[in-house]
Amino acid sequence: MAKYRCTVCNYVYDEEKEGTKFEDLPENWKCPVCNAPKSEFVLLTKETKEFKEGESTVSDVLVEQMAEWGVEYVFGIPGTSSLGIIDAIRKNRKIKYIQVRHEESAAFMASAYGKLKGHIAACLTVAGPGATNLATGLYDAKLDHSPVLAITGMVKRQLIGPGSFQEIDQHSFFKPITVFDEILMSENQTVSLATLAMKHAITERGVAHIGVPNDVQKLPHAEKIISFDGSFPNRAISPPMFMLMKAVQAIRQSKRPVIIAGFGAMGQGDSLLELAEKISAPIVSTFRGKGVVDEFNDLYVGSHGGIGSTAATRLVRNSDLLIVIGSSISDMTQIPDKKTIQIDIDPMMIAKQHPVEVGLLGNSAEITLKLTDLVKEDRKEDYLEEIRKLKKEWLKLLEGEIDSTRTPVRPPYIIKVLNDKLADDAVITLDIGEHTWWFGRNFWMHDTQKMILSGYLASMGFGLPSAIAAQLIYPDRPVVCIAGDGGFSMLMADFTTAIKYELPIKVFIFNNRELGMIRQEQLMEGYDNWQTALYNFDFAEYARICGGVGINVDKPEQLEAAVEEALSSDKPVIVDINTDPVRFV
Repeated sequence: MAKYRCTVCNYVYDEEKEGTKFEDLPENWKCPVCNAPKSEFVLLTKETKEFKEGESTVSDVLVEQMAEWGVEYVFGIPGTSSLGIIDAIRKNRKIKYIQVRHEESAAFMASAYGKLKGHIAACLTVAGPGATNLATGLYDAKLDHSPVLAITGMVKRQLIGPGSFQEIDQHSFFKPITVFDEILMSENQTVSLATLAMKHAITERGVAHIGVPNDVQKLPHAEKIISFDGSFPNRAISPPMFMLMKAVQAIRQSKRPVIIAGFGAMGQGDSLLELAEKISAPIVSTFRGKGVVDEFNDLYVGSHGGIGSTAATRLVRNSDLLIVIGSSISDMTQIPDKKTIQIDIDPMMIAKQHPVEVGLLGNSAEITLKLTDLVKEDRKEDYLEEIRKLKKEWLKLLEGEIDSTRTPVRPPYIIKVLNDKLADDAVITLDIGEHTWWFGRNFWMHDTQKMILSGYLASMGFGLPSAIAAQLIYPDRPVVCIAGDGGFSMLMADFTTAIKYELPIKVFIFNNRELGMIRQEQLMEGYDNWQTALYNFDFAEYARICGGVGINVDKPEQLEAAVEEALSSDKPVIVDINTDPVRFV
């Protein structure tokens, strides 16, 4: 019988104890502890393997412990100093190994998995260059609080220190990136270090690293596997009633409240809307919070910050109370210093930028429901009319930017066509560049869609690997990568990974032959435009050479048909769209 973990609160649904298969539960079933939807659960294990002396190695035990705690994928490239672990994965039928073309892609894939599932995936590389190539992807996971387990092979124990082939100080290298960083030096450490690493990664939402010397991987070893259930505290934490009532009092006194929802509020759209409707508050999202509620709802008014809407900006500026839920309040979100109620599971996020009126530490899913129950209904008809008017004005402005006649194809028109054509359950991965600005500002999401990007690190190259991870997680949903020519070309070799594993991702490239965002920043800061032009080739032809589908769009009248053709294909597709680096002309 299988066990499933609630990624919100760590409740474990055990089919044997409950008497009902998880898949047979109704779709509207909720976590009995934190009220999270069924979609927030991940499979841990269906059976636990027992090892006997002489029949297994350290690597076998390590990999089985990972599988027991729900590690579904390992991304990486095999090599000399990781062969013992590679062979253990080969023999273990619970974990799937995805071979990539660059270790940076492996780390990005693991980070994307954590962002989408709220659970841990792993990346595995060799010592030295394999380990160092993980750094950018792991820093993305660190800064966006995505749980990742990084495992690196190392030289044999007797060779550590004198400067052996491919030897670096991996322990020191990973220390600033990780929440847990240890070397497995003895077979008796196998289960304890594996479980500690995963526990740190999941609990602290960060990167855990284990280095495993080559000789240790092959040592004979048998050890009891530890269950996830009973190893974690429940995270359904909420503040005392005194603090909740303090927040309720602030809401009662407010005439112009605004709810700001971040990535930490994902999966709570219904609860947010219920609270917003009860207190007559507009909902603003951070960029990473896009899709937290259906953005076509009248109360959603857009994102805030550099990609924000005028409606969101004006409502936040003129508010008398901000209710910030699950947001780290980055400088890019530009949340002002105002009277604020802030809800977050991480105490370091509360009052990160400014002092707050009420800081509510705990699980935002729990706290939002309790606040909704405690506040009185307050219909502010004039305020609601103002919200509708400002949103309507913003949508009219965006509509006026759409030009379906100009060549090269204008970005607002590309976004409009994608908005019209993408399925309501599409999973969207964004690379970083000028197209990101257009998406954040002009694309309106349904709450049934998902979107991820490299948030705090804002690393180019994230889009393609994360799309591959997303298609593995959601094989029955359309997965779309929106990238610029600069970002896509950084890790474009892994398009062949999508071909190899038959993952029908769709890549839409805004090909403006420029590092468009840098060009814009040079303009804004008064510099001459220099060294942003890119020497490109035909990305659609590249897709065809790899064995996928390639489609060129040179004129606006070709765009709709090209998008429809791409989305209907059962193969990986690249749509190379000739677009303009100039924002407004």
